[in-house]
Amino acid sequence: MTGLAADRVTRRLDGRVIVDGVTLTADAGETVGLLGPNGSGKSTLLRMLAGVLAPSTGVVTLDGRPLPELGRRATARRVATVEQHTHTLTELTVRDVVALGRIPHRRAWTPASPTDARAVTDALERTGLTDLAAQSWHTLSGGERQRAQIARALAQQPRELLLDEPTNHLDIQHQLDLLDLIAELPVTTVIALHDLNLAAMYCDRLLVLRAGRVIAEGTPADVLTPALIADVYGVRAEVSHDPGHPVIRFVRRAAVGEPG
Repeated sequence: MTGLAADRVTRRLDGRVIVDGVTLTADAGETVGLLGPNGSGKSTLLRMLAGVLAPSTGVVTLDGRPLPELGRRATARRVATVEQHTHTLTELTVRDVVALGRIPHRRAWTPASPTDARAVTDALERTGLTDLAAQSWHTLSGGERQRAQIARALAQQPRELLLDEPTNHLDIQHQLDLLDLIAELPVTTVIALHDLNLAAMYCDRLLVLRAGRVIAEGTPADVLTPALIADVYGVRAEVSHDPGHPVIRFVRRAAVGEPG
């Protein structure tokens, strides 16, 4: 099997099951969305796919080989991760942060090559951060920091890209710009999202998690139904269909019992 895949992975912490027997595959170039309420296991699953956490049972493979056999460096050459929150006490410029994405491609203590420099410059341009390249990381807004982390992942030149709530802290324009960018990349993407409409617009396939288990999988049109939204999120929603994807309109709680 080629690409990144999880086969019946489970993760336990302090006797509690966080992810419970999840199987995930993604075709080359596909965008797979992970949905579910807080605490459903999305972030933990992404960290297992990245090789940061080891499954308690089950296996994560890359081109059919278990990640522990490949090692962290070889995995990092292929798989890039953008987590929700990234902090550093070190004084770094935006370019410095983006250049961290080149570490898996360089030998220890070797200077950056022209290839490294081009990858960093291209990533800055793609994320609209060229004018901020010399600015201190600590002076950035939350949204600018998120874009810098996306640029760092792009500089890594991955074939698989894992993103945990990448649109947090971004205004609507930058949310759409960022997801447009991700959709255009020639990579396989697994992305955790809270916004169901964004998931419907940008994901080819969805996995819905609850309490660590997959309770629904399929295209956005198949998965995002009023019944599933009510069951998983506890809210009432009306679902219509634009060409190509469903559109979700949430109903105010005060209006749930009203006629019409």
